[in-house]
Amino acid sequence: MNAGDTGFILICTALVFIMTPGLALFYGGLGRRKNMVNNMMNSAFIMGLGIILYMLIGYSLSFGEGGGKFIGSLKNFGLANITKDTLSNSIPTFTFAAFQMMFALITPAIITGSVAGRMKFKALFLFIGLWSIVVYYPLAHMVWGGGLIGETIGALDFAGGDVVHISSGLTGLILAILIGKRVGYDQMSYRMHNIPFVLIGMALLWFGWFGFNAGSALAANGLAAHAFMTTAISAAAAMVTWMFIDVIRQGKTTLIGACTGVIAGLVGITPAAGFVDMWAALIIGITTSPICYFGIILIKKIFKIDDALDAFGCHGIGGIWGGILTGVFVNPNINSGQPGLIYGYFQQFVAQIEGIFITVVFVIIGTLICVGIVRIFTPLRVDKKEELVGLDVTEHGENAYPSFTGLD
Repeated sequence: MNAGDTGFILICTALVFIMTPGLALFYGGLGRRKNMVNNMMNSAFIMGLGIILYMLIGYSLSFGEGGGKFIGSLKNFGLANITKDTLSNSIPTFTFAAFQMMFALITPAIITGSVAGRMKFKALFLFIGLWSIVVYYPLAHMVWGGGLIGETIGALDFAGGDVVHISSGLTGLILAILIGKRVGYDQMSYRMHNIPFVLIGMALLWFGWFGFNAGSALAANGLAAHAFMTTAISAAAAMVTWMFIDVIRQGKTTLIGACTGVIAGLVGITPAAGFVDMWAALIIGITTSPICYFGIILIKKIFKIDDALDAFGCHGIGGIWGGILTGVFVNPNINSGQPGLIYGYFQQFVAQIEGIFITVVFVIIGTLICVGIVRIFTPLRVDKKEELVGLDVTEHGENAYPSFTGLD
C-alpha cells in the first residue's frame, strides 16, 4: 500500500462527494422558486440511496471478479471478501470503492435536471434505484471493470464520458420526452430564480471535478497532475467561449452563460483528461461550448423538448463530443491507447465511436425498461394542479422561502 496514493484518493473521494450537493445548488438556482426544495431534494436523496445500493451490490456488479462482458459478479455483495488490507494496485480496495461510489451518486443526480418541476418524487426515487442497477453498474463494468467497451473494444474513458455524462444526459432526455413539457412551457418564460446559487453550485462542481478527473489516475503522480491541468484549461476555455457567443448573440455576457460554459468544458474534457495534451484540452474546451450552446437551442427551440435544466444539452452532448475528440487527440505517450486521428491513425477513433454507440443503445434500452417498471407502481408525473402550486409544497410539504408571499 502507498500511503501517499491512499491519502490523495481519499481527498479526491471527498471532492467528488461535494459535487452532488453542489449540483443541488446549481439545479436549485436554475429552477423556479416554488420548486427549489424539490430540485435540491432530487439530488440530496441520492446521497443516501446511492451509498446503500453501492455498498450492497453496486461495487460488486461494477468491479466484482468473475463477471462477463456486460456485468460483474456478486462475489463482493455487501463489500464481502474485502478487508482493510485488500489492495487495488497501490491503494486499499475500500479506497477505490469509496471513490467509485461517489461517481454512482453524481451520475443519477444529473438526470434530475431534465425533469425538474414535474416528476413525482416517488417515481423518481424508484427510477433512480432501478436505473443504478440496470444501467449504471453494468455500464461502469463495461467501461472500467474489464467489460465490453473498455477491454474488448478498447474505447478510452478516463473519468466518465460514457459512464457518467452520456448515460445521465441521454436518460434525462428520454424522461423529458416521455413525461412531456412543463405546464405553460410554450406560453411563458421560465426564468431561474437564484443566480447566486447557480454560481456557488458551479464553483463546488468545478472544485469537485478536480478530484473527479485527477483522482481517476488512482495515484498521486504525474498523470493526476496532468488531468488536473487539462481539466482547468478546458473549463476556462469553454467559459470564455460561451461568454463570447453570448456577446455575439445577445450583446452582453451573462453569469448563467459563463457558469454553463464551465460545466460544458468540464464534461467535454472528462473522457480525455488523462489522454490528451494541454493544447488539445484547450481545443476541447473551445469547441464544446458552441456544440452544447447550439445543441440546447436545437433541443428546446427546434425539437420542442423540455430538457428543463439542460442535462442532455450539457452532459449528453458534451459527453459525446468529448468522447469523439478523445479519439482525435489521444497521445499514447501521456497514458495509454492508440494514437489519435490527428496523428493519422484510425483505430482509437473508431473504438471511441463504437463505445459511444454501444453506450447510447444500452442506455436507451435500460432506461425504457426502468420507466416501464416504475409505471407499474406510480405515474411518472404530478398532476397539473400540483405542478402549478409547486412541488416544494405538494411533494415535500416545505417551502424554501416561507416568508415570501408574492406571485411566482
